[in-house]
Amino acid sequence: MVAYRKILIMIYKFRAILDAEEDVFRDIAIQEEATLEDFHNAIVNAFGFDGLEVASFYTCDDTWNQEDEIPMFDTGDIVGEQKTMSDYTLNQLLGEGQTKIIYVYDFINMWTFLIELASIEEAETGATYPNLLFSHGELPAIAPEKEFETEGEDFYSEFVDDLDEDDLDSFGGEDSFEDYGFEENWN
Repeated sequence: MVAYRKILIMIYKFRAILDAEEDVFRDIAIQEEATLEDFHNAIVNAFGFDGLEVASFYTCDDTWNQEDEIPMFDTGDIVGEQKTMSDYTLNQLLGEGQTKIIYVYDFINMWTFLIELASIEEAETGATYPNLLFSHGELPAIAPEKEFETEGEDFYSEFVDDLDEDDLDSFGGEDSFEDYGFEENWN
């Protein structure tokens, strides 16, 4: 007699929330061994994006502080050195101990999603995955604006520079560009 062992396929159920004031989210079920690239495609489809823009996932802590980037493509200086979405399965990064990840789609518009693992369950017989379980709210026509902050202050205040004419003198004044071989009408 041959004994058969049932292989349990586990499903991760996520809530992907658009980082905006309005409530816009999608609940997605996907196999635990799907890659981040598979999950990216499921998110793109769930929110109705065309899928033509670049995206990245970011690991984060329990309070959504962004940590390591996991991009779609290897953009490193040495080909193959940087791991991408296709190199990671969901269960390698997420589980009961780590339930949160950040997803950014389209780096010009910065569609940002806070994604949380809500449950891990056995696959339902006959169900196909990934599966959009629930949809709430409509995606706005344009991405919500982001306000970037550093620790305890406005992000942009770190770069504000109060240059005045005296500061230019420390570089030799306006005429100092002649020292670098620039002509006045270089166009």
